Amino acid sequence: MSGVIAIMLGISTLLGAAALFGLLWGVKTRQFDDYSKFLDGTKFDSEDALNDAINLENRKKDLMKKRDKDRGYRPPD
Repeated sequence: MSGVIAIMLGISTLLGAAALFGLLWGVKTRQFDDYSKFLDGTKFDSEDALNDAINLENRKKDLMKKRDKDRGYRPPD
């Protein structure tokens, strides 16, 4: 029984070390850096697209309120 536990600990340690090595390699080679993502998002968003997104969000909130009201649900105070 203790042999099985030792094998499981060894395999989990090996897999953990491989995952840590992969993460450190990704950070070192700058795989997670995307500086232009936010700049491109603001550069290519028009005012109409942003207004449409706000209107969609407001409609979604109104529908959720209406649905909750129809069900008789009241959130706790």
